[in-house]
Amino acid sequence: MYSPGLELCRRFYREVVAPGLTVPHSAALIGRGSEVLGFDDEMSTDHNCEARAVVFVADEHTGLRPEVPERFMGRPTLVEVHTVSAYFEKQLGWDPGDEPTVRDWLTFPEQGLRMLTAGAVFHDDLGLQAVRDRLAYYPDDVWRYLQISAWWRVHPEMNLAGRAGFVGDELGSALIGSQLVHNLMRLCFLMERQYAPYSKWFGTAFSQLSCAGELTPLFSKVLHTDSWQDREEALMAAYTGVAELHNRLAITEPVTIGVERMCDRPFKVVWGDFPGALLAAIRDPEVRRIAERWPVGTIDEIRNVLWAARDRRQLLTLL
Repeated sequence: MYSPGLELCRRFYREVVAPGLTVPHSAALIGRGSEVLGFDDEMSTDHNCEARAVVFVADEHTGLRPEVPERFMGRPTLVEVHTVSAYFEKQLGWDPGDEPTVRDWLTFPEQGLRMLTAGAVFHDDLGLQAVRDRLAYYPDDVWRYLQISAWWRVHPEMNLAGRAGFVGDELGSALIGSQLVHNLMRLCFLMERQYAPYSKWFGTAFSQLSCAGELTPLFSKVLHTDSWQDREEALMAAYTGVAELHNRLAITEPVTIGVERMCDRPFKVVWGDFPGALLAAIRDPEVRRIAERWPVGTIDEIRNVLWAARDRRQLLTLL
């Protein structure tokens, strides 16, 4: 029977690692791995699925190497040793001794934030959980800005599913429809203040959102239509569902939505000025300055080009 990786690692720390540690330390399961996110299963054991612990010590103890057996409960073992500051510098290009700035928040990779705030802390002498708590979610105005950028990934594309289908390109129309569903799902993560994981677990994590029961059938209908006309109707229903979710949050003045035809073309789109309402609610001057330019979003939009933590420094100059 499969044992969830998080519980296995907790036992590994308590029964094997902790008894041999005589210095102040923190220990956790964070960072890479499906088990950190709680999505591991039997298939996950085929690679990089060790009984492991990430141990944090003071600078003078970084040479510490706890002695552990090669295997624990049938799994290979692994113990990483870091200082708290070096670990977060390596993962995010950020010193946890500093308060994250707006530019930091907009250049932290979202899936990285999820991996660093998920998992569990097993022991904490050095304030590891306090660092995780500071990264728990975006500050309110950064959160509003990211919603603005997410809505702008939806609005300009809404009529294109119909435009592609109109010229007989049903494949292209379906592709645009799927991209719109993906972007609407990202909006849902933002609205529920949950970091979205990478693509393998994106849908699984979405299914755990409180809005999933209501919105999953609407999104699925977009993906399973055979004609652009049906896809257009399904997209309007999906957009309306997410729009209603926004209004229920009451984080802006209520936004009225309506059906429009862009440039009098025969393609219907649902539109509500969510970006404008969110911008009006932003008070932080730096966030507002960025939002009043073109709202491009976070590092995740270009992470395939600049994916390493050290590359984040280059992005700071663009904001």
